[in-house]
This record gives sequence, structure tokens and C-alpha cells, in this order.
Amino acid sequence: MGWLSVVYGLVSVFILLVNSVSGIGANWGTQASHSLPPETVVNMLKDNGIQKVKLFDADYGALRALGKTQIEVMVGIPNELLASLASSVKAAEKWVAKNVSEHITTNNVNIRYVAVGNEPFLTTYNGSFLRTTFPALANIQSALIKAGLSSKVKVTVPLNADVYASSTSLPSGGDFRTDIHDYMIPIVKYLSDNNAPFTVNIYPFISLYTDSNFPVEYAFFDGNASPLNDGGTYYYNMFDANHDTLVWALQKNGYGNLPIIVGEIGWPTDGDQNANLEYARRFNQGFMNHISGGKGTPMRNGPVDAYLFSLIDEDAKSIQPGNFERHWGVFYFDGSPKYQLNLGTTNSGYLVPAKNVKYLEQKWCVMKPSTSLDDPQVAPSVQYACENADCTALGYQTSCGGLDGRGNISYAFNSYYQMNNQRDTACQFPNVSKIVKSDPSVGTCKFRIGIQPYYARADRKNGGLNSPLILVGYLILFLLTIL
Repeated sequence: MGWLSVVYGLVSVFILLVNSVSGIGANWGTQASHSLPPETVVNMLKDNGIQKVKLFDADYGALRALGKTQIEVMVGIPNELLASLASSVKAAEKWVAKNVSEHITTNNVNIRYVAVGNEPFLTTYNGSFLRTTFPALANIQSALIKAGLSSKVKVTVPLNADVYASSTSLPSGGDFRTDIHDYMIPIVKYLSDNNAPFTVNIYPFISLYTDSNFPVEYAFFDGNASPLNDGGTYYYNMFDANHDTLVWALQKNGYGNLPIIVGEIGWPTDGDQNANLEYARRFNQGFMNHISGGKGTPMRNGPVDAYLFSLIDEDAKSIQPGNFERHWGVFYFDGSPKYQLNLGTTNSGYLVPAKNVKYLEQKWCVMKPSTSLDDPQVAPSVQYACENADCTALGYQTSCGGLDGRGNISYAFNSYYQMNNQRDTACQFPNVSKIVKSDPSVGTCKFRIGIQPYYARADRKNGGLNSPLILVGYLILFLLTIL
């Protein structure tokens, strides 16, 4: 029966390959204070020849904009929904009907995958989703079968690369983590039984960020690092080694032919000494060149199905992992390219910026020149601004690391001002701030102008006076002024 298993595995891989769009995909996250209109983002995807997109939820506006484009979509289910979907088939059927069936039938959205959870077995979650991920996966699959969509729409679970490890520090020593092994195998078997892929997120940057002894060159694809010799198989970069550690883990557990999708891979551009434009361009271009020939990795020949992380910066993401979390985009928040990157999908070989972006006025909020640095109102004002805006570009060896004290304060004030749509009240830090019309940017530190807020519908507000948090913010500023 062994040869039948091999044939079945190869057929499964073939089915996924012929049903999948070639070329690089992109993760489209929406945790931003000011998102571009979905139609603008979709046009940018099309202009850049990106034919696959991965979403982290089932945002109605994004899915509607993707209709009739033939862009392949992986729609996401957030971790917080796993418990309810795991406990109720009816809940799964309702979710599929609303977020998959409706968009396919009424708007011709090319949904090809449902991502059940997002890195639910991440060690930092302390096992919160261990018992709900597989039942949710099974219920969503049952709902897709009932809806008559299971032949076109496949389930998957995007997992962090920390779900597997090597006992020997070599790819061939790979297996699933012992503490979650009994949770992983049913998921892997279920994916295999349903001709669905294993999705993994691989981040060489995180290895560099967390380990000061990590060899920097091994994170890139230039071949400058000392190779890792795994029984005569040489690994010249971390991506190949990490990917093949997963291949070995699958193979050891009887699923060596299970298709693999790289759900997230990329490099941030700010918020850490190793997060910069040069490294990000080098990594992402190196990755594109590495996979462009379709040769795959030493253990898995053939095209690599991958989604860059990410498309656009998100200034409202949690910075608990690090300040770099808000800077993964190959485009800035306004859809302007950060650096030259050839995806192999455009005639020019360059990234194409978003079109018809509507900006706020050319004005900035800065620290008053007459204000002293030791003014007692400065420290609480900066703290408030940074807690309610984005100051992650400030710090050691970041894009704004060269600013002096006054520059840091002005950057914080301006971030808050732009995030609050340049309202006059957002630049009324008590006697220490003023609005100017000359650009205060210095060198690599850009004091950016915000974009006009996009309101998807009446019940979805992006800032403005309709937001209770903004009203509270203005009240605090007022109290600081009079006290």
C-alpha cells in the first residue's frame, strides 16, 4: 500500500498546484488608524501584478473590493472566534455562509482558502487555543462541504515556525514540539485527508532579533554565510533550513508529501537596529530571486507558494513583540513604496504606488521653539502623545534615532496630530506645541502627513470626534492645559 500513499500524495500536490495562482502573494492587514480605501489597495495589488492575498479576518470592504478581480483570496478567522466555532457546527455554518458563500456567489470573490486561526499554537499564548483549533478547523470544513464549496475552498491553519524544532540543530532532526505533538498530528492528518495545505510563517528576522549570536548573513540569500552541512545537504540560508525542518517533521510523521504554503515571510523597516530599509530590500529581493527559478528547497523541489508580510504598514498593531511590528510593509501606510523591489510581476521591475491617495494639509505639529526641555508639561505631553499615536520610529538606530531631544518631542506631537486628522485640538499640548507649515523632517526621519480617514460604513469610524477614545483624549489635553 506504500506506493498508493505516494501516488495519492503526489496527486494532492498536483491538485493544489493547478488550482493555485503562480507568483508571490501578499498579506493585507488592516490594523491601522487610517486605512487606505479597499478599492485603492485592490487597484494597487493589480498594478503590481500580485495575484494572491491573505487576509486576517473577513473584512467586508476588502472582500467586496476583491470581487471580480480573480485575485486569489485566503480569508482569515481570528483566534478569538475559535472557541465559538469549535463548540458549534451551526456557528461554523453561519460564518461560512456570511463570509465565504455570500462573497463567492454575489460578488464573485475568488476565495480559495479559509485560514482557521492565526498562529494559535504560538508559545506566548500559553496554550489558550490548543483545544479549540482542531475542532474549529473540522467544523469549518464541514460547513464548506455542506455549502458545496469544499472542492474549491480549502481549510488551513497558519502556524508559526515554533510548532516544530530540531533535536540536532539540523533540518533532518526536525519534528513537532513535544508539548504540542499530540495536537499537531490530528491537524496534519485532517489537512492531508482533505487535500489541504500546511501553512507556516517563517521569520529569519525574529531569529536575529531574539538571538544576539545569530549569524546575520545566514538570514539573507546572498550565499555569504557559512553553510550548514546536514549529512551532505548544504544549507546556505535560514529559510531553506527552517522550511526543510518542517518537511522532515511532516515526513517523520507520515505526511512527507503534504503541500506547504509559506503564509508569512518578510522583513521590517523600522523599530529596531536590524529593521531598516537596506536589510528589508536585501531580504525581500533575495527571497524573490531565490524562489523565482521554481527550484524550491533541498528537501522540497518545485515552486514555493508564499505570501510576503506584509503589504502595508499598520500603525495600530500591538508592539508587544517589538516596535518593529508596525513596519513590516513593503509600502508605507499611504501606499508609497519604501524601496525598489522587483517582484517579477511588472514590466518596470519596480513597485507601483497607490493612486489617487488623499492626504491631509501640508502642516505639522511641533514643539514650540520657546519652550524649555525641562518644562514640566513636556514629559506628560510626550508620554500621552506616544501612548495614543505611534512613536516606534524613535529609538536607538531607528529611522529617527538621530533626532535631538526637541526633535523627538516634535515627532511625538506630530504623530498624534496626524493620527487625529490634524484637528486643532490635537496640537494643544499645554503651551508646548504649535502648528507649522514647513516640513520638520530631518535626514532619514520623515515627519509624515496623514491621509484622509476612510469610513467604510456608518458604524465603522476611524478616529474623529465620533470616537469615544478621541473625546477622552481631548478632555485629558484640556485638563493638562488648565492645570
